[in-house]
Amino acid sequence: MTCAEAFHAYALRSLGIGERLLPRAEISLCEQVVLIGSGMIWNVYFGALALLLGFSFAVALAVAKNTPARLIRKPAEWFIFVFRGSPLFIQFFMAYEAFVMLPNLGVDFTLFGTEFTAETRWLARAWLGALLVLFCNTSAYTAEIFYGALRAVPRGDLEAADAYGLSGWKKFRRITFPTMLRLAWPGYTNEAIFLFHATALIFFSSFPAFQQRGDALYYANYFADRTFNPFVPYPIVAVYFVVLTLGIIALFGAANARLNRHLPAERRQRLRIRPQIIR
Repeated sequence: MTCAEAFHAYALRSLGIGERLLPRAEISLCEQVVLIGSGMIWNVYFGALALLLGFSFAVALAVAKNTPARLIRKPAEWFIFVFRGSPLFIQFFMAYEAFVMLPNLGVDFTLFGTEFTAETRWLARAWLGALLVLFCNTSAYTAEIFYGALRAVPRGDLEAADAYGLSGWKKFRRITFPTMLRLAWPGYTNEAIFLFHATALIFFSSFPAFQQRGDALYYANYFADRTFNPFVPYPIVAVYFVVLTLGIIALFGAANARLNRHLPAERRQRLRIRPQIIR
C-alpha cells in the first residue's frame, strides 16, 4: 500500500470513516504515521473541549474561592483541593467505576438533558466519561491559577475603577477580569500544554475505545504489539505531540500578545513554558 492509499484508507479511521480492519501484515511506515495521526483527532478532541468548557467553570471557581462568603468559598476550595490533590490516573479509574456501578445499582440520572441508565452507560465510554474527568481536572488547576491572578490584581486598578464609579459586574468585566487574564495567561498556557499531553493517559485508563476508534497511543500500542518494535510507533506519537505543543504555544502566544498590547514593550510578559514532569 502506497502512502497515498494509506492516507485515503486510514486518515479518518478513528472517526469511523475508511477501512474498518487494521493492517495486519507487512505494516508500512506510512500506515503507522497515518493511523497514529488519525488517532490524534481524539486527543485534540479531548484537550480542546476540556479546555474550552473548563475555562468558564475555572473562572467561576476562582471567583467563588476569592469571595468572603463561606458557603460559596468552601465548596470551591474543596473541589479544587480534591482534583489537584489526587493523581489524574486515579480520577479516571474512580470515575469509570462510578459510571459503571451506579446504573447497575439502579441509580438513573439525567445530565445536560440526557438520561443515563444501565442500558446506555454513555458516561462509561471514553468520548464522554474521560472528557468529563479531564474537564474537572483542568478546571481545578486553572481555577487555582486564576485565583492567584485575582489576588495579584493591583489595588490601584481597583481603586481607580471605584473612582470612576464602576462597581459589581461592570467593574469585574472591564477591570478585574482582563487584568486577571493577563497575569494568569503564562501559567494557563502551561496548563493547556499539560492537558493535551494528559490525554495520552486515557489509553491506560479503564475507558474503552469504541469499535477500535482509539487515540494516538491506542494505534501506537497496536503497531508495537504487531511489529514487536516499539521504537517506531512511539516516537511517531512523540513527534505528533511536539507539533501539537508548538501549535498551542503559537496560538496562546498570539493571545498573550493581544492581552498585553496596551503595555510598553519592556513590561510585556513573555511566555515561559515550564513542562510539569509529575502531576
